[in-house]
Amino acid sequence: MSNASNFVEFLNNSHSPFHAVAEVERKLNDAGFIKLRENATWNLENNRFYYVVRNQSSLIAFKIPEMINVKSVNIVASHSDSPALRIKPIPAIKDAHYGKLGVEVYGGAILATWLDRPLSIAGRVTVKENGVLVNRLVDFAEESVIIPNVAIHQNREINNGYKWNEQIDLVPMVDDRDNEKYLENLICEKLGCDRDNIMGHELYLYNQEKARLWGSSEQFVSGQRIDNLESVFTSTEAFLNSYSNNSINVIGIFDNEEVGSMTRQGMASSFLADTIERIFACFYYSRNDVKAVLANSFLLSADNGHAVHPNHPELYDGVNAVYLNQGVVIKTAARMSYINDSTSWGVVKQLADRSGVPYQMFANKSGSRGGGTQTAISSVTLPIMASDIGLPQLAMHSCYETAGAKDVSYMIDLMSEFFNSTITVDEDKVIISK
Repeated sequence: MSNASNFVEFLNNSHSPFHAVAEVERKLNDAGFIKLRENATWNLENNRFYYVVRNQSSLIAFKIPEMINVKSVNIVASHSDSPALRIKPIPAIKDAHYGKLGVEVYGGAILATWLDRPLSIAGRVTVKENGVLVNRLVDFAEESVIIPNVAIHQNREINNGYKWNEQIDLVPMVDDRDNEKYLENLICEKLGCDRDNIMGHELYLYNQEKARLWGSSEQFVSGQRIDNLESVFTSTEAFLNSYSNNSINVIGIFDNEEVGSMTRQGMASSFLADTIERIFACFYYSRNDVKAVLANSFLLSADNGHAVHPNHPELYDGVNAVYLNQGVVIKTAARMSYINDSTSWGVVKQLADRSGVPYQMFANKSGSRGGGTQTAISSVTLPIMASDIGLPQLAMHSCYETAGAKDVSYMIDLMSEFFNSTITVDEDKVIISK
């Protein structure tokens, strides 16, 4: 299968942040990685591969070479979450005629895209088993809910810039059988548990339409959660297939970027810094030695960028604009919402040239605020050189997004070059070597 086809399969198996991390964990286990636990002492060895999971929705994996040869740490960070509709803790809305579920908006979703299409539910449920709380993943797949639009006959303003009322307009309709217990009944059927043992849930609606390749030569990929599972997939593939004798290679996948990253599983937490500290502590590095290695280290923050919309080119900068299937995006912003500077984007350009990958420079149209990434926040706890990169896509934060199929391989190749390299700093010089 092609990289793009494998990406489509990954999307179709990753309907929540928990399922995306579980998919990555499966790949790591198949590759012989050793799972660590944060609440246990680590005893790491040379030439071994490890990973650690936090909250089932964030994951850090790393490859240790001979530590005596280590000069730097190569990190690629991405995020597992996407804008969605999340089910409220007490979900049932009483109605004499319809079954309905209460939801709230998670992240900056394009709300209109969630209406008039079959949706399903996936996420995590906490159940009590023999007096112990156990977290179980669930994906209702074949079970559908729907959020119906009001007909134009009752809402003549629907095509004139309608503003959705999240409490009223975004309530999904469900099967009307025992509607007050609809969700609990589904959970019990899926997990084989009693209703009284359901302690809590973190469940999200998702678009049931499968991700797919399309176009005359399958040059496009469309699906749910492309932002930012494309970065999760490409970084994992590159990481698994690469190795450096002189650098510790790391992938970090973090939750809650879409709501600010300010959680224990977000990149604003100390998860990444703590993991790196524990790695070096196992080999008796002093704090001074660790700081010296980190001064050589580099972080690629991988999060997708905005391709020029085919119907609205006026929304983008006329020169610093990017397009599908034309390569990796290097993102810049004067307000440093993207943390690139001339040195860091120069490193990415050199990696791209070495791997034969095309790249594109992105800057927002002046006066347009644009977005930001989790790395700008994390640089406070881990101040190392970093670059914001991504792949171009359309309809970001829709429940069904579109990207370029060729770009999947471009990113894997660039990240592989990164993971096969070692970056060192000699005063005002940055040296990239094998």
